[in-house]
Amino acid sequence: MDFAFIARVLVAAFFVFAGVMHFVRPAFFIAIVPPWLPSPKLLVDISGVCEILGGIGILVPSVRVAAGWGLIALLWAVFPANIHMAVNRVQPEGMKLSDTALWLRLPLQFVLMYIVWWCACRVR
Repeated sequence: MDFAFIARVLVAAFFVFAGVMHFVRPAFFIAIVPPWLPSPKLLVDISGVCEILGGIGILVPSVRVAAGWGLIALLWAVFPANIHMAVNRVQPEGMKLSDTALWLRLPLQFVLMYIVWWCACRVR
């Protein structure tokens, strides 16, 4: 078993879990949708489905690259929610994050994009 395979399984598990959580605890995700975006519940549902499908897709060789680019696009699309969360100190239901944790989420988003690219999109 090679490192890329293990990375893909971990990335897939992360995104499938995160996507499922959009439906298990939607209030958490709705709380971080910037107020200038319409239909927060619908956006949370759509992003949850995309995370689940992208996570599964990372494991399917014939769609791996498309799934990877889709997840990277999704990470870009939800980045405003992370900015909104940090700038406005949004504390979703059941959480108490420090200002440091809220701000560290921003660069970690780019680390996650790189990990997705590395295990799904890079030329081998």
